[in-house]
Amino acid sequence: MSGAWFGPEAATWGVAGVFLLVYLGMFLGGLPRLKLDRAGVALLGAIAVIALTGLSVEEAAHSVDLPTLVLLFAFMVVSAQMRLGGFYTAVTRRVGGLSLSRSALLAVLIAVAGALSAVFSNDIVCLAMTPVVARLCLRRGLDPVPFLVGLACAANIGSAATLIGNPQNMLIGSVLQLPFGGYMAQAVPPVLVTLLLLWGWLAFGPGSRTGSSELRQAVAVNLPDEDLQPFDAWQTTKGLVVAVLLMGVFLFTDWPREVAALVGAGVLLLSRRMHSSEVMGLVDWQLLLLFIGLFVVNHAFESTGLAAEAVQWLAQQGIRLSDPASLMVLGAGLSNLVSNVPAVMLLLPHLGADARQTGAALALISTFAGNLLLVGSIANLIVVDVARRQGVEIDWRRHVRIGLPVTLGSLAVLWFWLF
Repeated sequence: MSGAWFGPEAATWGVAGVFLLVYLGMFLGGLPRLKLDRAGVALLGAIAVIALTGLSVEEAAHSVDLPTLVLLFAFMVVSAQMRLGGFYTAVTRRVGGLSLSRSALLAVLIAVAGALSAVFSNDIVCLAMTPVVARLCLRRGLDPVPFLVGLACAANIGSAATLIGNPQNMLIGSVLQLPFGGYMAQAVPPVLVTLLLLWGWLAFGPGSRTGSSELRQAVAVNLPDEDLQPFDAWQTTKGLVVAVLLMGVFLFTDWPREVAALVGAGVLLLSRRMHSSEVMGLVDWQLLLLFIGLFVVNHAFESTGLAAEAVQWLAQQGIRLSDPASLMVLGAGLSNLVSNVPAVMLLLPHLGADARQTGAALALISTFAGNLLLVGSIANLIVVDVARRQGVEIDWRRHVRIGLPVTLGSLAVLWFWLF
């Protein structure tokens, strides 16, 4: 490595220091005393390694997996269309209007969140459904916390069913060129079993009948709905048609997924009634910046040779990513230390010769493990943040009481299914 202003050895250890600092930021959600979130930390890390190594802008750009970014952007547009059309709000309201018992209502909500997250972004599904779920629980006199944590868990689990359900799956599918239908055949059975386990724990597990009278007294049950997106049948139909066509393309053709998705997004942006700025305003540019920054930082760290040395040292200790137990421990552990997207980006280059099979397992492990702690998945943090605006507080203790058993159960299901 030839540093622009530093010698090779200084540049190598400088990049290593930046790498560690960036992943510390992923763990903490930012850096102490600085107004930075994860995206800001990743972006500044990319700038730092470019300066340290003398990496040209063109070389830095080549380290970014463009198909992954394009696919992610395109499905953000599709999900934004569905959100602006009021689809998620309408579906959740329809479910809430059903005359169902607590356990039946949980079952329907888990099924809906899981199914929607398999096709659309789990983050968008949580963002749109959380306020509606919170309000319907408060109006029915139900403790909203199990429903909201269940929503986040179901969205995470359901998103693992396809290669478009969440960002880490998009990355793995794009880099390893996994077949869409083949992955679904492998992923759907454990996803369905795990959703059933989630429902069983929330409906009949310890604490399933505990109330939250203090919370219900503190929050008015007649919360206004004016801030929720009204239903637009035409815009929703457009989004659904594009989503169904894209699923057909992914399942039955070998067209590049990112190109097909980009064409679908372009069709949705052609509208006489919905301004493109509305749709583009719902694109998660922060997440796209996070991806770009981490791609550059990881590439620079790989170039130092330190990552290969670390993998070799682990192999000498008997820890190999090709080994199922090692993959599960490292995948689950890192997903809850730095969140599942950075964890996948860190592990993906070191999957070994059978990368396709191991990659599919990593997609499921990292997604399921994201339910353990609040920091394990962005979807968890979205639910907590939106719920707080509705007057519902979800701390890490209440989350882990549900997340821990659900994660252990889901990883056990994966172990028996995959290995």
